[in-house]
Amino acid sequence: MQEALPYKTWLPITREPRTNTAPASPLRNQLLLQGRGKGRPEIANMVSENAVIVFGKQGCCMTHVVKRLLLGLGVNPAVCEVKEDDEIGVIDDLEMVGAGDSKQGSVQFPAVFIGGRLFGGLDTVMATHITGELVPILKQAGALWL
Repeated sequence: MQEALPYKTWLPITREPRTNTAPASPLRNQLLLQGRGKGRPEIANMVSENAVIVFGKQGCCMTHVVKRLLLGLGVNPAVCEVKEDDEIGVIDDLEMVGAGDSKQGSVQFPAVFIGGRLFGGLDTVMATHITGELVPILKQAGALWL
């Protein structure tokens, strides 16, 4: 018989208290933004460097749905969760990044960028998935190889 490896769900207790030395970040998982001004180049760099990136509110269920749908298709999207107090500044920066697109209206969370261009939100991703157009778009952007 095979022997099971023990799984620990606890961390060992240390005598020294842990201190969080990382700076506060409006986006979790990927990005540390410095400052709160408009025109942060980090957001534009992240959009251009990742084949698929999802920006959403911290703890938002719709962001989770978009992420799970893309993971189910075989795409590993970069997901950035925005803290509540930084939403307006990040939305302004995302609108500047997606301003070259012909989409009307403002950027809303979750905002999905595919191939460096604003694709839309959850409704657009779901609609293109249902019609079967999402997989070819992801292949063209380089997010899928099969």
